[in-house]
Amino acid sequence: MNKFQSFDDFVKVHGVLLAAAGIPQSLYKLLFQKLSSDTFDGGHYFQIEPIEDGRQRRLLITSDSIAKHSNLFLVDHAWTFRLSDAYKQLCEVPGLAERMASLMCVDVDLDSAAEEAGEEDSSKLSAVEIVEREMCKVKEGRDDTRWLELEELDIDDHMLVSLDLPSKFPNLLALSLCGNNLRDAEVVSKEVTRLNNLKALWLNNNPFLEHSNSEAAIIQGCPSLEICNSKFTSNYGEWALGFCGGIYDKDNADCAHQRDHPLESVTSLDLSNRFIRNLMNKAFNPEEITSLSYLNLRGNPLDQNSLNDLLQLLKGFSCLHSLEVDIPGPLGESAAEIVEALPNLSLLNGVNTSKIMESGKSLVDSMLQPCLPEWTAGEPLTDRVINAMWLYLMTYRLADEEKIDETSVWYVMDELGSSLRHSDKPNFRVSPFLYMPEGNLASAVSYSILWPIDDVREGDECTRDYLFGIGEEKQRSARLTAWFHTPKNYFIKEYEIYKNTLQSIKIASPVQGSSITSSLCRGDGRVLHVYADIPQVEKYLTRPEFVITTEPKDADIIWTSMQIDEETKKATGINDEQYINQFPFEACLVMKHHLAKTIQKAHGLVEWLQPTYNLETQLSQLIGDFHVREREKLDNLWILKPWNMARTIDTTINSNLSAIIRLMETGPKICQKYIEHPVLFKGRKFDLRYTVLVRSMNPLEIFLAEVFWVRLANNTYTLEKHSFDQYETHFTVMNYRGKLNHMNTPDFVKEFEKEHEVNWLDIHSRIRNMIKSAFEAAAAVHPEMHHSKSRAMYGVDVMLDSHFQPKLLEITYCPDCTRAVTYDTEAVVGGGETVKGKEFYNYIFGCLFLNETNHVSQL
Repeated sequence: MNKFQSFDDFVKVHGVLLAAAGIPQSLYKLLFQKLSSDTFDGGHYFQIEPIEDGRQRRLLITSDSIAKHSNLFLVDHAWTFRLSDAYKQLCEVPGLAERMASLMCVDVDLDSAAEEAGEEDSSKLSAVEIVEREMCKVKEGRDDTRWLELEELDIDDHMLVSLDLPSKFPNLLALSLCGNNLRDAEVVSKEVTRLNNLKALWLNNNPFLEHSNSEAAIIQGCPSLEICNSKFTSNYGEWALGFCGGIYDKDNADCAHQRDHPLESVTSLDLSNRFIRNLMNKAFNPEEITSLSYLNLRGNPLDQNSLNDLLQLLKGFSCLHSLEVDIPGPLGESAAEIVEALPNLSLLNGVNTSKIMESGKSLVDSMLQPCLPEWTAGEPLTDRVINAMWLYLMTYRLADEEKIDETSVWYVMDELGSSLRHSDKPNFRVSPFLYMPEGNLASAVSYSILWPIDDVREGDECTRDYLFGIGEEKQRSARLTAWFHTPKNYFIKEYEIYKNTLQSIKIASPVQGSSITSSLCRGDGRVLHVYADIPQVEKYLTRPEFVITTEPKDADIIWTSMQIDEETKKATGINDEQYINQFPFEACLVMKHHLAKTIQKAHGLVEWLQPTYNLETQLSQLIGDFHVREREKLDNLWILKPWNMARTIDTTINSNLSAIIRLMETGPKICQKYIEHPVLFKGRKFDLRYTVLVRSMNPLEIFLAEVFWVRLANNTYTLEKHSFDQYETHFTVMNYRGKLNHMNTPDFVKEFEKEHEVNWLDIHSRIRNMIKSAFEAAAAVHPEMHHSKSRAMYGVDVMLDSHFQPKLLEITYCPDCTRAVTYDTEAVVGGGETVKGKEFYNYIFGCLFLNETNHVSQL
């Protein structure tokens, strides 16, 4: 029910939301009318059209015209969810998976398609029948078979030999055996090398290629071969170039009837991804391909040619006006420099060369191909949707006057809204909008609002900017990788530069020196007044040397969970002579992106820190790392963590690059290589919480509490892809959600040693060294962190990989000490004494302020 009696009431309630959405004021009244009457009239103005063989859709204007800012349209949200609920909802909500699969163009049932194809091809010829048919043509003098396709016919090694193709078709130029069941590389090589005139051979998708390097043997045995498995051989020449230029195909495989210069009619030549290493070729020259105007060289290493030789060769093609190349790549790292070297070009990677010279851009590409959804035959619709949804999702976060929601809301626009494709120069804008008919957040209904930001006419495609308001200062080009195939070479090179820089860093020397801290204990017996806003300190700090005060200005020691800045000092009366439980610039340790940067700046690459990227500044390097791992078939599972949130809030695990990039939209994060194979305890994942006490940063005085805590996941660990949203499988902090299964540390160590046949003291020694190195990094990189009036306690979280090597997860300021004060436990290191929980803060304060070392050891 709409409570608004007037347009003015609507604007009063929604004013902030209207401004945030960017909706023109001239359209406010129309929006009010359409929301009040629930009017969805887009169908009268737009039409959805399938493209890319049904794998994508676009939105077209069907009305005569729509002027800029003259109308707006309500777009419904077809699916709204929290990320952790996505898979469950797809499985449980009737019809949801089917609708989303249709909307995202992944509803083609490949099994049914295969069955239909099977029905249509029930009369499909077998390999033997095809060979017999071609033999009849030869005998009748109708044709001398030069091109033979024997694809997906279940040909095995024995059948290939029995077909005896070399004897029956000695003049064969092109042979395709793709998608068969050939397993013996030696048998295949022996047969095909008997085809002395063979120019092209396709053996893709045969089992023997997965486990052997048989291509080299085949190429060596077929001196005339120019194309092998879609790649050019070093012997490529006129036939291979003619095939890519459209001269030679199944119906015209022979060049015998061609003129002296058969390539002179070629105007367009797509040589992309042919693995060409040497472009200096007798056939590829301006005298042979005299009319060449378009050339695509993307995806070729060309590593046997110098930059100058390549530019000189291309300059000779006087008609060449359009060129596509990798930038950076064999032709250099700068688009502007390529244009300068090839003055005849009018288009480079689809961009007008005059615009390139005006802007001086290094990296240009206006012809990015969209990332279309991919799936395998028989893959469930739910899995297809989970993989494809990142091409369609949008997000917002709810907030009211009291607080902001901890987790973001993701949504998919309806079929109309989801058909809007991207453009850097869009003609429409779309924004989420929360309509509150009862004037409060509880009544909110979410829509997207669509309106024209340019004049459009019938037949125009409607587009929006997927990265509206995001420029290159926020890594726009890199972020487009979420939707488009961006140049891999560029990102790989950025990653390699970054990696080489880290590898060149020498280990930072620790800050040396003797202790400068002294006990605060007063000779006259006066007590130290402590102000604390943490109830546990007030309850458990019972030593006679300390007394709790409720006034910060009266305290000798301030122990707080809040950040103390200059404003706080003024408001509370805190002065520079009081001791505070925090160090200046400690963010270099306790904020996740700063921690990684601090360690890398001091130590470079270290084994105990997983590869870590600040997504706000290092997205290109991450994308490069992802592509390298993908190329080398390494695991590619990553964990995304907000810069400064605890308790795994907004933390996700993913191996989908589009998802990783899109998740940046919910706030600043690091992306860290997930420890896919941690050492387990009785099949479950665990981590360790250590307590570190810092008296001084210069010289470094740090102490490790003898008692540490194990935190156990509740479920058996698995890498099954649907488990990554299961908190109790992949996360270990159960203090705030899930069921906390406390285990006393001595019991854990004893059972762990027995299960894995290791000595815990060896592991503990490595952990000590790692923690010390982390704080040494902070002391070396941020000497300004030292302050004579600072003493602090930090929580350090550690995980062990399958080789029992410690990995630093994070360092926490003013850690939760609930278990430390609750449980009595025996120290498994040091003296092995029983440490009572109620004495925790007594010995913590004794170490930091009285220079004692009870239940701690110096690092």
